[in-house]
Amino acid sequence: MDLLQGLLLITSIHLLAAASPGPDFVLVSQQTLSNGKKSGFMVSIGIALGLSVHILYSALGLAAVIANSITALWVIKIIGGCYLLYLGIQGIRAKPINKLAEQQKAIKHSSLKAVSKGFLCNALNPKAPIYFVALFTVVLSPNLPTLHLFIYGIWMMVLQLLWFSTVVLLLSRPSVNDKFQRLGHWIDRILGSAMILMGLKILTSKVN
Repeated sequence: MDLLQGLLLITSIHLLAAASPGPDFVLVSQQTLSNGKKSGFMVSIGIALGLSVHILYSALGLAAVIANSITALWVIKIIGGCYLLYLGIQGIRAKPINKLAEQQKAIKHSSLKAVSKGFLCNALNPKAPIYFVALFTVVLSPNLPTLHLFIYGIWMMVLQLLWFSTVVLLLSRPSVNDKFQRLGHWIDRILGSAMILMGLKILTSKVN
């Protein structure tokens, strides 16, 4: 498979994976609606950077080892599930605030903290090793040039960032954002509850 064919295949598969509802989508939505466009973009950058962890161990041939190791998947599942619970609890504890306090919150919200949230949310996803085994099995070959592998990895991160940046732009549009802001803390609580449910699902799922 040449470079162009690999890029086209990765684009079609990875965009579908990125667009599917999951912890990353919920986190981006929650941060954008709660803390504004900048926070949403920072979280999106963190999520894209989180992919580098999965791409790195996949390139080293460890993805198959992790995906077939009950112990490794169990550890990732516990850490990832607990992190989602932590984010969810923060969401459901949201309280009504006035407009001025909301603006001050958005200003004070650390960009580094937002990037870290996105990075950890993606990097600790226990389903990622299995997904990357399936993806790289399709496009990788024993004689694949290192440069091609590097290009594939960067392209996946770009796709991830473009998708979630689009989500941020849609949610931060005045006509859309104003409607969500009327519900205020209830949106935080709903999305927080969604994170808790995903965390519990991860923690209670069987490791195959």
